[in-house]
Amino acid sequence: MLKDLQLGPVKIGFPIVQAALSGYSDWPMRVIAKRHGASYAICEVMLDQFLVALKNRKRTGHFLHISDEEHPVGGQLMGAEPEQFAAGALKLVEAGFDVIDINFGCPVKKVLGRCRGGYHLSQPDVALDIIRRTRDIVPAHVPVTVKMRRGIDDTQESRDNFFTILEGAFTTGVVGITVHGRTVQQRYVGPSKWEFLAEVKQVVGDRVILGSGDLFTAQDCLDMITQTGVDGVTVARGAIGNPWIFAQARALAVGERLPDAPSLHEQREVIREHFRLAEQLYDAKRCGILMRKFGMKYSVMHPQHQEVREGFAKVRCREDWDAVLAQWYTEDLPGCHPDPSIHRPQAEDDCGQAA
Repeated sequence: MLKDLQLGPVKIGFPIVQAALSGYSDWPMRVIAKRHGASYAICEVMLDQFLVALKNRKRTGHFLHISDEEHPVGGQLMGAEPEQFAAGALKLVEAGFDVIDINFGCPVKKVLGRCRGGYHLSQPDVALDIIRRTRDIVPAHVPVTVKMRRGIDDTQESRDNFFTILEGAFTTGVVGITVHGRTVQQRYVGPSKWEFLAEVKQVVGDRVILGSGDLFTAQDCLDMITQTGVDGVTVARGAIGNPWIFAQARALAVGERLPDAPSLHEQREVIREHFRLAEQLYDAKRCGILMRKFGMKYSVMHPQHQEVREGFAKVRCREDWDAVLAQWYTEDLPGCHPDPSIHRPQAEDDCGQAA
């Protein structure tokens, strides 16, 4: 049995949660994850300057859309300038997010070049100023958390900066920190260093640390917790097209065997519902194109995944989506558990963009 996760005054519960994923963890994905056992999910990362300038318009309203059933839900923020960052955090609070998460992990070149994301790991003073200003402006009942990689690179200076930010963040009032086991320089090359997560947890004691990196199966999630002692984990790529990973982890956590992969009819109902939710959020013309990437991820659990993937890749509208379901999901065949190896060669950034 795993210990329930709590972030300050916000009770999360089961400690395996949905990570922020740029371009993916919008309202439909978060709702689907919640219905399949995710106790908590974080929205796709948003830029502070975008939030500060954001108007209440139909075309951009989806960014801050939250529904009652998904609470607690986190809003993740990224930026460069401390004062503007804090103003953006307040916009997330006003939108109704229960937790504000600061992104100091994104390793994308264009993000680093604009002094955002993982760049802040090279400048502890600025990073801690951002955290202080954010904690000061956010109401006391709303927890603030931070997402970090283990440093810019593997130098001693980078390591020192990491622990300076880590300790300073907790001192400032941050209630939990997610640590990804790779450096910014690594991006996604090489394995995530889980032993570093164990070291961090040993250093911080009872304070909350969540782990991230190389979580593609339900067993991976439990293994990270048991091997490193972290208080929970955030699942990123492993949850795209596989919301069942959360229910599977819950089953394993209470000593049950790994549930069978969902049958094609079970998959079909979730895939159909995901599209229906997306139609509520986006206009019909945009919805088909936006949902392609999700369909391609769902296809991994089909026994003829390559052909199904090709079908979803051509989707432009609801009729195309329904046609793929009619062609490939009519017969109720057994589904397949995703092959973790298909994820590992791909690149994904900490602000979540999966390629």
